[in-house]
Amino acid sequence: MNAELEHIWSRIAGGLAEAIEEPVFRIWLEPLRPVELDGVQLTIEAPEQTCDWVRERFGRALQAAVAAVLGPDATADVVTAQPSHTSCKPEPRRRAQASKAAPPIERVAEISPKLTFDQFVIGDSNRLAHAAALTVSELPAQAYNPLFICGPPGVGKTHLLRSIEAYIAAHLPGLNVRRTTGESFTNDFVQALSTSRLDAFKASFRHVDVLLIDDVQFLERKAKTEEEFFHTFNALYEAGSQIVLSSDRPPSDLQALEDRLRERFQAGLVADVRPPDFSTRLAILRKRAQYDGVDRIDQLALETIARRVSVNVRALEGALIRVVAYSSLTGRPLTHETATEVLDGLYPQALAKERSIAEIKDAVSAQFGITAEEMVGRTRSPRAAQPRQLAMYLARELTDKSLPAIGREFGGRDHTTVLHALRRAKQRIAEDVSYRTSAQTLRDLLGSTPTDRSA
Repeated sequence: MNAELEHIWSRIAGGLAEAIEEPVFRIWLEPLRPVELDGVQLTIEAPEQTCDWVRERFGRALQAAVAAVLGPDATADVVTAQPSHTSCKPEPRRRAQASKAAPPIERVAEISPKLTFDQFVIGDSNRLAHAAALTVSELPAQAYNPLFICGPPGVGKTHLLRSIEAYIAAHLPGLNVRRTTGESFTNDFVQALSTSRLDAFKASFRHVDVLLIDDVQFLERKAKTEEEFFHTFNALYEAGSQIVLSSDRPPSDLQALEDRLRERFQAGLVADVRPPDFSTRLAILRKRAQYDGVDRIDQLALETIARRVSVNVRALEGALIRVVAYSSLTGRPLTHETATEVLDGLYPQALAKERSIAEIKDAVSAQFGITAEEMVGRTRSPRAAQPRQLAMYLARELTDKSLPAIGREFGGRDHTTVLHALRRAKQRIAEDVSYRTSAQTLRDLLGSTPTDRSA
């Protein structure tokens, strides 16, 4: 790459980095490299396994970034990173010979039209996991293998696995897909051992093109089942099959699992899914109401449900169903008042309760094992500073106190120090799974409803 082309590309990449979220840019666009500038046409190389995806999903963004640097007549052409620089048209990887020899695979359940990518609501809490799941659906075993999706119960992990299955069934019908759970895998393995049908069990899992395992944490502390899954994982990976796993914890937290299995889970992409924020919860309710044909529900009623039920998506949709059912049975309109009445009766634990800053400080101190003096002290050691920043963040989120008022509760700090703490805590929640889990645990412990205000 000559100096001029390198300079041009650095400006284009800088524009892309500003326009596209950092995790998405890092995964998809950072690997791109300029090849040639012919007049106003810039040729860009992309890895073979992701080239088609980059052209389809980021073509407009690339074109806009190139035009911003080279002028409105400039064009971008994305090619595969090969000597021939052919336009990318990757074919899905298939294990045809293995599939022919495979025994019939019985699906766990029929594909549900509700559990597809079209019905999945994308938000900040699940954007990376959704993008990765869609990618492995379009390019099995060519992008992320394995794909490990983690997050607390009810946040959409199963929806993503079912969406992968539905997408492949619709667009790549020649591939064999097996979807099951960690519990079912264990039960089937135990039954196969007791009935001397272990060979049939192995064949049913090892002759597939895509294996989807939900709740893989169930394999913990089951030595023989872990051993069998380890060999199944290796056989599929070496044969070029796609493996997608989900768990309520990241691989690093599955400490009861064998190290060699945990290491394989971490070898691919680990994408976490977090509880949805208010705007995503509201979008989920709108999508569900539209899917169920509920067309007379008041916007304020949806907002009431979204604010009051923040535990997970499952509870959120359950609350909507209850409100709609109550309205249908009583003849009451689907209004804010009706939703409030139902939620007061059925979700008393979800009622908004503002905690005091003192209670928040005590809860955070207990969670992280620091003293009350360290919580309000001046030490900047991570041991005390990180819990203190989280306590300020939760005080801002769960109370109506101003920044100066929060600062006074934390050793007389000024509002700029509090604002810095909020930003640092928010950044750490986004980047650190363990810190994010602690924040959610504290929210659940405090039993409060966030005020959905920005810092």
